[in-house]
Amino acid sequence: MFDFEKELKGLPAKPGVYIMKDKDEVVIYVGKAKILKNRVRQYFQSGSGKGIKVNSMVSHMASFEYIVTDSEVEALILENNLIKKYSPKYNIMLTDDKTYPYIKLTSNEMFPRVFMTRQRGKDKAKYFGPFTSSAMVKENLEIINNVWQLRRCRKKFPKDIGKERPCLNYHIGKCLAPCTGQVSEEEYKAHTDAVEDFLNGRQDKILKELEERMVEASEGLEFEKAAKLRDSIAAIKKLGEKQVVEDMADCDRDVIGLARAEGEAVIQIFFIRGGKLVGREHFILTYPEECSREETAENFIKQFYGGTPFIPKEIFTSVEIGDREIIEQWLSGVKGQKVSLYIPKKGGKQKLCHLADENAGILLNKLGDEFKREQSRTTGALREIKEAIEADFDINRIESYDISNTQGFESVASMVVFEGGKPKRSDYRKFRIKTVYGPNDYASMEEVITRRFLRYKKEKEEKTEKPKFNVLPDVLFIDGGKGHVHVVEQTLRVLNINVPVCGMVKDSRHRTRGLIYKGKEVLLPLSSEGFKLVTRIQDEVHRFAIEYHRKSRENREFHSVLDDIKGIGEIRRKRLIKRFGDIEGIKKASPEELEAVEGMDRRSAEAVYSFFHKNGENKSLS
Repeated sequence: MFDFEKELKGLPAKPGVYIMKDKDEVVIYVGKAKILKNRVRQYFQSGSGKGIKVNSMVSHMASFEYIVTDSEVEALILENNLIKKYSPKYNIMLTDDKTYPYIKLTSNEMFPRVFMTRQRGKDKAKYFGPFTSSAMVKENLEIINNVWQLRRCRKKFPKDIGKERPCLNYHIGKCLAPCTGQVSEEEYKAHTDAVEDFLNGRQDKILKELEERMVEASEGLEFEKAAKLRDSIAAIKKLGEKQVVEDMADCDRDVIGLARAEGEAVIQIFFIRGGKLVGREHFILTYPEECSREETAENFIKQFYGGTPFIPKEIFTSVEIGDREIIEQWLSGVKGQKVSLYIPKKGGKQKLCHLADENAGILLNKLGDEFKREQSRTTGALREIKEAIEADFDINRIESYDISNTQGFESVASMVVFEGGKPKRSDYRKFRIKTVYGPNDYASMEEVITRRFLRYKKEKEEKTEKPKFNVLPDVLFIDGGKGHVHVVEQTLRVLNINVPVCGMVKDSRHRTRGLIYKGKEVLLPLSSEGFKLVTRIQDEVHRFAIEYHRKSRENREFHSVLDDIKGIGEIRRKRLIKRFGDIEGIKKASPEELEAVEGMDRRSAEAVYSFFHKNGENKSLS
C-alpha cells in the first residue's frame, strides 16, 4: 500500500519531474516543478480552488514517483519526453504528429544533389526549410531542375565517371551529366551556389542573372533556350509573390495563434523564413477542463518544439507564458544559439499575433461541428453505454474478443482495443488457440482470457521494458451471449482480476442487438451513438478474427502443398503465389507459364506441374 504521508515528507526541495499513477500503475499525469516538495504537496492540501481537472486527477491517483534534476530546464525537457512516452490522461495532448519536408543539398558530395527529405541528418549536407507542404517543395525543385540541372542519380564520384552513358535527364536538358566527365567541379559548383542563393531567398540576384542569360540566348538566336529561361523567371517571380509579407525583418520567426472551445483548441502557426511567409499550419489540441489559456499555449510550445527539427530565432504569441525564461533557455540550448519568445504589446508584431489568433478562431468555428460530431461518436457514445448498463465505473478503454474457426478447426482469437471511443490498432493482438481441439468456443475463450491476463501479471511483476499487455481495460466486450460472459467472468475470478464483462449479442439475422451485463440484456436505441459504437466494436473484432483466421489457413495450405514439392522453397513459393494468386491458379498454369515465373527453371517448373497432374498427362517442357 502506497503511504502518501510518508512519501510527501520525503520529497526534496529540488527541481524535478513528478509522475502520478492510478491503481493499475498507469501514468495519468506528468508535471515539472521548480521545487518538488512544494509543488506536489499542493495537490493534497485541503480547500477549494484546485479545479475539476485536479480534483478528478487526485481522486484517481494511487501513487506517485519523482525524478530529481539539476535545473528547471532539465525538468522541462524530461517532462516533455515523459508526456510523449506515456500520453497521460490529464495532460494536454497535441493530436497531430507531423514531419515537415526539407530540401537537402548534398554539399558533402563531389557533385552535389538536391532533393526532398523529411529527416534532417547530422551530416555536412545543407538543409533548407522546413516547408509546410510537399507541394511547395516540388515547386522549388521543379525550378531548380529546369534552371540549374543538378544531378539526381546516386552515382559515386569520381569512380563512376565515364562508366555508363548519361541518363534520360541529360538528353531532355535537366541534368549536366557529371558522369560523362565533361563538366568540371568549378562549373558545377557555380550551379550549386546559384541554387543556394535561390533557396536562401536571394531571388533578386538570381533573377538578374537569368535575365542576362535570357537576353544572351535571344541575341544568339537560341530562342528555345531563351523561352525556357523566360518561363523559369516567371515561375520564380510567381513563387516569390506567394511568400511576400510586408514590414517583416529579414529573419526566421514563428507566429503562434490560439483559439479554444469546449475542450478543443486550434493552434495556427505562421512560418516566416528570411522575412517572408513561407506557409502556415494548424494543429489540434485536446485539453482537460479548467485548463487555462496560458497553460494550453505553454504545453503546445513544449511539445511542438520538442519534436520539430527546426527552431526559429524568434517565436511570437499573444498569450502570456509562465515559464517563458525557462523555455527560452531550453530552446536556445537545443538550437545552439539564442531563441527569444515574445508577447508583443503594440505595433505590427502585435497585429501579426492578432491575425494568427483570428485565423485559429476561424478554423475552430469551421471545425466546431466536426468536433461535436466526433465527440458524440466517441466520448458521447461511451457515456451512453455507461448509462445504459448503469455502470458505477468510467469507461475509456474497451477490450473486445472473438473466436474464429472452420468447423471447429484452425481456431484463432482476436483482441481489439478502443480507447476514448476510437480504435487503438497498436494494441490489437492475435492468438492461435493451442489447448482446445474441436468446436468449443467457451474453452477457447477461457484459454485466451487466461493467456492475456497472465501476461499482464507477468509484465507487472518483471517490469518488462517493452510491455504489450501491461494495461487493464475498463471493461471487456465479448462477442457472444450469457454463456460466453459467464466463462470469462469465471476465468477472471480464478486469476483474481477485477474487470467488468459485457456480452455483445446479435439477432436472428446476425446483426448487433444489444449488450449482456450482470445477466441482463440491455437494448440501446438503434439510432443512438452508443449502439453504433457497440456495432463498430463487434464488426471490428469479428473482421480482425476472420482476417487472421484466413491468413493462418492460407499459410497452412501453402505449407502443406507447395512446400512438399522438391525444389520449391520460400522464395519460389511466394513468387508463384504472387504470379497466379492462389493454389488453384498454380494448378491451372501450363509448364511454360510456370517456367516464366522469376527464379523458376525448367526442372522446378516440371516438378510443380507434375505434382498437380500426377494422375493425368505429364506434359513435358520440351
